[in-house]
Amino acid sequence: MPRTSPRIAVLDFGAGNLRSVCKALQRSGLRADVCGDPAALRRADGVVLPGVGAFADAARSLKEKGLDDALREAIAAGRPYLGLCLGLQLLFEESDEHGVTPGLGLMRGRVERFPPRDEEGRLLRVPHIGWNRVRFSGEHPMAANLPREDFYYFIHAYRAVPRDPSQTVGVAEYGGTFAAAVALEGAFAVQFHPEKSQAAGKRLLDAYARWVESC
Repeated sequence: MPRTSPRIAVLDFGAGNLRSVCKALQRSGLRADVCGDPAALRRADGVVLPGVGAFADAARSLKEKGLDDALREAIAAGRPYLGLCLGLQLLFEESDEHGVTPGLGLMRGRVERFPPRDEEGRLLRVPHIGWNRVRFSGEHPMAANLPREDFYYFIHAYRAVPRDPSQTVGVAEYGGTFAAAVALEGAFAVQFHPEKSQAAGKRLLDAYARWVESC
C-alpha cells in the first residue's frame, strides 16, 4: 500500500502568499492545503503560517476565526509548526507595528522595528530586503537537519527580540545581529521566506518534511 504524504494546514488569515507556499511544500513531498477552519487544522499532521501582511491584521484574523487557540493546541499536541516571516513574529507576546498588538504569546519577547541607524551609527535602510546569510545552532530537529549556514531571501521592517536567548536557533546580520530563526518544542520559525529562497529554501522545507514524518 503506498505511503500517504503528511497533510499540512497552511493557515489563511486573509493575506499572505498562500499558493506559492503550498506549491513549495508540495515540491518537498507534503500535501499542503489552505486552511481557515479550526477543525481542519486539528486534523492536520503539521501547520505552516506564511508571512506576508501586517501583524495586527493577522492577529485579529486568527482570533476571529478561532485559529489562535487551535494553533496553540496543535503545537502543544506535537504537530510540527513552521512559521515564515510574520509566522515567526506572531509567536511572540506583542509587536509595536502600528501600535502595540498582542501576539500568540507562545514565546517571550516582542517584535520591534529595525532602528534607523546601525550599531556604527550609519543610516540603515528599512525594510531589510534581499539575500542574507543565516547561521544556525542548536539541536532542534529542524536545525539539526540544515547546513550550519545558508543564504535566504528576506523582506521585513520588523524583527523579533526574544527574551530567552536559548530559543534563538539562527542569526543574521543587519544593523547588528538579529534572530533569523527561533524554536521551541513543537515549533520552528524563520524570519526569511524559504519559498523565495531557491535551493536553500528547498533544503529547509525538505528538513520540515522530515520533521513532520518523524512525528
